[in-house]
Amino acid sequence: MGLIKPISISLSPNIEKDDIWLALKLLFCPWKWKKGGAIEELENEFKKYLGVKHAFAFNSGRTCLMAILKSLDLEQGTEVLLQAFTCNAAVNPVIWSGLKPVYVDCDENTFNIDIEDLNRKITEKSRVVMVQHTFGIPAEIIRENNLILIEDCAHALGAERNGQKVGSFGKAGFFSFSRDKVISSVYGGMVVTNDDELARKIKEYRDSIKPPSLFWIKQQLLHPIFMSLILPSYRIKGKYVLVLFQWLHFMSKAVHWKEKQGKKPSYFPKKMPNALALLALNQFKKLERFNKHRQEIANFYFENLRNLGFELPKIPENTKPVFLRFPVKHLNAHDIIKKAWSKNLLIGDWYTSLVAPDDTDLGKVGYKFGSCPKAEKLSKQTLNLPTHINISLNQAQKVIDCVKPGLTQN
Repeated sequence: MGLIKPISISLSPNIEKDDIWLALKLLFCPWKWKKGGAIEELENEFKKYLGVKHAFAFNSGRTCLMAILKSLDLEQGTEVLLQAFTCNAAVNPVIWSGLKPVYVDCDENTFNIDIEDLNRKITEKSRVVMVQHTFGIPAEIIRENNLILIEDCAHALGAERNGQKVGSFGKAGFFSFSRDKVISSVYGGMVVTNDDELARKIKEYRDSIKPPSLFWIKQQLLHPIFMSLILPSYRIKGKYVLVLFQWLHFMSKAVHWKEKQGKKPSYFPKKMPNALALLALNQFKKLERFNKHRQEIANFYFENLRNLGFELPKIPENTKPVFLRFPVKHLNAHDIIKKAWSKNLLIGDWYTSLVAPDDTDLGKVGYKFGSCPKAEKLSKQTLNLPTHINISLNQAQKVIDCVKPGLTQN
């Protein structure tokens, strides 16, 4: 393909010029890093957008989930049911809160939780079910049991079911603003709820924790700046520069090595710093444009991948997905991913392990092989394609052209 700059699904895909300039300006305004009005403004924007009563910003989706779980006053060892085919960022806060993750299988058509398997795995110790809207495809909302419903909306800001935004169905919901989510501030997240008592406890929890260090905030501000410089030469030397900058701690990693072992890094839990709230606000203003673009790219994939041997996602009725990534299934998924990466087309390998990233120690995060056979099958047959704002229709066609020859050779 001869690409120098990669077509990538990650590597801070939402970055535009205004985001880079904002980060650069903030870098020279350290008095704005920890405190300021942007945090409350971002919370208010979320309340209006989702139509919820309460919103609380934190430094990550992990901290958001910890805040919810801690505020529910659950007994140690209480079971939290959540789907396999997920990320360790969704599992670790359960472990860090002294609770037990119980993995539920997932539906092979939507990549979301399997309701029948959920019902089989409920025990007298089960108190919470966490529903993940995988890849931005709205999951079925569970009402038939007495479990507390938490919505994991990390992939799904703007998605809807029956005309209602996800995040507003359960006892609480949380969103992520990580570097490759629907909107990005490198790190960051939001808890939302309509429950007044839970909101009071979440506020108390937030007041009890500290903001991240100035050094950590500086790392995140440098991220969009450095990525804009690294990406153009990624294939030649950029990826080595990225590794060097992370090793020198100029930039943070998306997932700390401790998290792959079920351990907690020191920067969780923390408050949302004002500087990252400003980055998130800038992205939030572009949300509708971002999601409209994602839908256009998804429609293009639906139209052009239909007869190429891929199995395409099934979208539930009365839902509006946002397609953070476009997932497809193929028997040779892992080979297709490797081939694309060799051509500098960095398509997605999320969930090539039951709990991503693929070097997560599954035993340390409580997964037992054989407990979720559908998810195990999906992890061998799923890849995901870019839909973000920096992917054009022309580049989407290059994605298709790259994966297509690999299908005819098998």
